[in-house]
Amino acid sequence: MAILAASALVPLALIARVRTVRSIQPRVHVIPDMDNQPKLQAQQSTPFFADGRAMRPEIPGTVARDGLRADDHYYRGKVDGKPATKYPVAVSHDLMQRGQDRFNTFCAPCHGLGGYGDGMVSQRADALGEGTWVPPPSFHTDQVRDRPVGEVFDIITNGIRKMPAHGPQIGVHDRWAIVAYVRALQLSRNARMEDVPPELRPALEQAR
Repeated sequence: MAILAASALVPLALIARVRTVRSIQPRVHVIPDMDNQPKLQAQQSTPFFADGRAMRPEIPGTVARDGLRADDHYYRGKVDGKPATKYPVAVSHDLMQRGQDRFNTFCAPCHGLGGYGDGMVSQRADALGEGTWVPPPSFHTDQVRDRPVGEVFDIITNGIRKMPAHGPQIGVHDRWAIVAYVRALQLSRNARMEDVPPELRPALEQAR
């Protein structure tokens, strides 16, 4: 029994020794759990490649999957180098709802829910009166209404004056949705009777 008891202590003694003695060998992992992975990290060197770098340079002309973006009309709002006058996407009720949601999130803080340039940020900047704020223009002026849809898309994408670029945070399809909703806002404030479907005109004329 004494021999068995002493033998049972041997593994514990070996474990204690391994934990306290320095060694150039890596520790034994009974359950590795991917603690040590034989891979190269960013900015490390390696003799495997002739230039000694672990990170490989991009191959000239490489394009990420779905990253070619050759359609200027859809991705940049231009046709033959000029601002597009037509949408590259189908304007639908769903697109308009999406545009309203994105407009209220990203645009309304400055431009206001109605597009008059009276959003909460703009009101606060005017109240501070520091002299550095450039008020956003109203969407309901002739100058802004006459802008082609491609130009509005480009402004959302790349910004203008004090307005920052929103391309990095708003997807391409959502930007076109915002353009469609801005056009709807403009039409709602500048509509003519001819724009109303014929079957709805009698009710509007009675309301007037």
